[in-house]
Amino acid sequence: MTDRIYSTDQYASSMEATIVDVDRDDGRVLLDRTVFYPGGGGQPHDLGSLSLGDDRLEVVRVTADARGVWHWLEGGLPRPGTSVHGEVEWQRRYRLMRTHTAMHALCGVVWERFASPVTGGNMEPGVGRLDFELPAWDPEDKASLEEELNTQLAAARAVEIAFLPREQADADPSLIRTKVSLLPDDLREVRVVDIVGLDRQADGGTHVASTTEVGLVRVTKVESKGKGFRRIRLALEDAVG
Repeated sequence: MTDRIYSTDQYASSMEATIVDVDRDDGRVLLDRTVFYPGGGGQPHDLGSLSLGDDRLEVVRVTADARGVWHWLEGGLPRPGTSVHGEVEWQRRYRLMRTHTAMHALCGVVWERFASPVTGGNMEPGVGRLDFELPAWDPEDKASLEEELNTQLAAARAVEIAFLPREQADADPSLIRTKVSLLPDDLREVRVVDIVGLDRQADGGTHVASTTEVGLVRVTKVESKGKGFRRIRLALEDAVG
């Protein structure tokens, strides 16, 4: 299994690692440790590079399976046992961290006001969307929702990471903010992201350490997705334009 550095140290942007397996037909390598997030929960995988001395190979795709985290490379593939230096594209990753935390904060604000679960979501650096079951939605709610979201972000709430045994997590239904639980049946330890005092849920993605790092957020659009369902789109202020 790959040591998933990103899961406990979200600000780590580089690492030294060893290639433990190579899939030459698919152009990918398996590492013993990595800072590259493999994607999931609506957050895209990281991009970056693996370097062997002066040779730099672009990491263009990252996924995870039961064996660990695989990295797709552009260029020739090193052999198993090769030591490499990895670096994520930090500006992109950090913007995704800010975006992901903003989306969890939006979950908290919507839950507090409507007690409505999330039915879907996705993000790119600086922008994201969340779908909610909101039968009582009023178009006039958009402005006040944005105001409350920014009030909560400006409150400098800590964003903490914890790991719970599966049995303990299953006993706390509040950790699942989606309408249907997306936790795999074979997952034995659940990672929990807690925006202290606002939102606490099971999540594997990367986040900033304080809501103040997110900055201002705009609710750019609220769309109807069928009777009683709404899609809320948000964007970091520095991504609006």
